[in-house]
This record gives sequence, structure tokens and C-alpha cells, in this order.
Amino acid sequence: MRVSDFDFHLPPENIALRPAEPRDGAKLLLVDPSRAGRFSNHIVRDLPSLLREGDALVFNDTKVIPARLDGLRRRPGGAGASIEAMLHQRIGPERWKAFARPGKRIAVGDTIAFGDALSAEVEAKGESGEVTLRFSLAGPQLDIAIATVGHVPLPPYIASKRAEDQRDRQDYQTVYARADGAVAAPTAGLHFTPELLQRLDAAGISRHFVTLHVGAGTFLPVKGEEIAEHKMHAEFGVITSETAAVLNETRLRGGRLIAVGTTSLRLLESAAAEDGTIQPFADETAIFITPGYRFRTADALMTNFHLPRSTLMMLVSAFAGYDVMQAAYAYAIAQGYRFYSYGDSSLLWRAAC
Repeated sequence: MRVSDFDFHLPPENIALRPAEPRDGAKLLLVDPSRAGRFSNHIVRDLPSLLREGDALVFNDTKVIPARLDGLRRRPGGAGASIEAMLHQRIGPERWKAFARPGKRIAVGDTIAFGDALSAEVEAKGESGEVTLRFSLAGPQLDIAIATVGHVPLPPYIASKRAEDQRDRQDYQTVYARADGAVAAPTAGLHFTPELLQRLDAAGISRHFVTLHVGAGTFLPVKGEEIAEHKMHAEFGVITSETAAVLNETRLRGGRLIAVGTTSLRLLESAAAEDGTIQPFADETAIFITPGYRFRTADALMTNFHLPRSTLMMLVSAFAGYDVMQAAYAYAIAQGYRFYSYGDSSLLWRAAC
């Protein structure tokens, strides 16, 4: 298959610039490839009635940091230039990989000042504007500085339409976020409220947490036309031995695993043995899931509606079936579903192998 097979036209009015209020009032499209009437319309608040007692939800508890930094290049004898750095992967106490714009304006050895108290040296420069930055602070001091000068890393299709504001600091974070490190939100989880979580508990639907620090590279459009040539950026993830054990036990008892978000699903698949047993995991993953992939873990996937030509569009097509997802997206657009990070949700049941 080619990248163009995952393209579609989305009217601008279908792009969400703010989340639904309340969060669990967003629309939810149920997609079941095994049923003749494959699509049905719900709201996220209906989720307890769409699952059954003994099922298990798997959430990604990563926490978004204010990863967009505005800086000024400093070069001896040269004029300053405005630089935007989008942090996407921490590689040491004082070092981050980042996407810099405009990349042509910076070179290895340059210093970028992010305000008066924080600067970074460009240690290395890669493809597509990726750079390695060594900051003037390290560890917790660097974390505090980034939190002070950084901005919420809103996706470009939102940032190009409006400025970030204080409301985004709350809206672009799940209510259960715990582990600092993501530079993009695991957006399927944005729909959950404390009240919805309590109702799921009361219905006997358990919840479990894994951690995948989402990097900006996950959401980049695929360049070129050959899928096989695309290289995923690595992201660090953790599944504890306790969580792996309880998820395996759930499956043995006949319970179903519902991955909340593509990040949770990618991490589960990265940690799965050939027989589907979920192993403890603490490593980087660059798993790239496209149609033809054989899933070993989740029975269902709760996820938002994704960008055309993206790796996530390929993943959902692999999970529920290419033709099914083509029809589902056309249906969602016609029904006025809101797309992307702040948009509505879907619950996809896995297609039969």
C-alpha cells in the first residue's frame, strides 16, 4: 500500500479547536467490523454500557510538559535569529532531542537562549530539522526552567488558528496524568472525567496504567509515497511486572483489553510475546503498525480521529480493517464528528484475522 491510500479530505469545520465540555460529552463512534450495521453513534459517557463487567481499560499515564520553547540564536559576530524548538525526546539530564524551526538558521555549535536563565548548545543536527540540544541546566533545575519558559505544544493545526492560552494547560492533559515526559497528549484519554472513571469502576470495568512518553514524531505526516521507507521516532515506555500480570490474568478469565489510545496499543504490542502474553517492558519502541500486522493484545481501541497520510491512520486501518476505516471516516465526516486532538472519539473493535 502507498501513503496516498490513507489520504482523505477533511472540511475545516470538522477540525476541533477546543475540547467538548464536559470532556465525556464528546461524541463516540462505535465501529464493529463483525456487525452488519458497523457504525453506531454514542457519546463518551456511554462507555460503561458499551463494555462489560470484567473488561479492562489500559490508559497511558504520561504527562505533557510545556515542550515548545521560543529562543534566540546567539553566534559570535553574527546576527541573532528567532528559533522555535519542540522538545521530543530526553536523552540525558541536560540533553534533549528537538525539532528546530527554521532549521536552516542553526548550525552545530550555536547557542540558543530561551530567556535570561536558560540556554542550550546545538550538539548535533540531523534530518528534518532535528537537533540535539545540551542545556545550561540539568535534572530538576532544567525541568523547572522548561515549565517556566515553555509553552503547551499544541498541534500545528490548532496553533495556526489560535494562540495557546491558560485553558490549554488543563485541557491538553488527561485527568490521570502522572509521569512527566510527553510532548504530545495521549488524546484518547482527554475524554475521561473523574465521574466517568467512577462509573466504570462501579460497572466492574477495571483500569490499568502504562507509560509511553509521546514524542512529536508520532504525529508527523509520512513524507514520500512508500510506507516502507518511513522511519518512526523512538519513544520510551514502561509496563510494570504487576500491570503485565494483571492484564494477562484478565485475558485468561475471558475479560477483554481495551487500549485507550494508539500510544497504549503500540506499547502493549511492543511488550507482547508471540503468543500474546504481555511482558514487563522498560525500553524504547519505534513500532510501526500498518495493514497486515497481526495484533496480539487488545480487543478494542478507543481513539480520536487522525490526520490523513499519518502513521496513526495506518494503525487504525490495520486494527479494524482498511475498508472499514475508510467507510468509518467518511461516515464520521458526514455526521459532523470533530477531528484530531481536541475532537470526538471512536471505539474500534478489532477485525477478525
